[in-house]
Amino acid sequence: MESHKNLDVWKKAIQLVTLVYSVTKKLPKEEMYGLTSQMRRAAVSIPSNIAEGRSKRTTKEYIRYANIAYGSASELETQLIIAGNLGYLEEGDVARALAELTDVAKMLYRLVCGLEKKLATP
Repeated sequence: MESHKNLDVWKKAIQLVTLVYSVTKKLPKEEMYGLTSQMRRAAVSIPSNIAEGRSKRTTKEYIRYANIAYGSASELETQLIIAGNLGYLEEGDVARALAELTDVAKMLYRLVCGLEKKLATP
């Protein structure tokens, strides 16, 4: 099986983590153990679950982990919106992060659909 490091979705998710770490540096210090930590964990969870799923022995398990990554993307989206609404982040930072996140989420969706199709094919 090919390495997760060759997957475009994993590469894009790694870029997203870097962006989220950069953006969350701008959050208030009192959010270090709140929103900052949650956003970083959700971001890191995306490529981590893609990698873990790719290493599993069955397509069904791979789908499960890809869906967990998709859930983490939804979680991060919500947290970015909250940080923006609270005025913790500039509109441009939120928009840029959400655009990157949307790309990753679309790629994850296509990955899951492809894996489900593979699973359904005898």
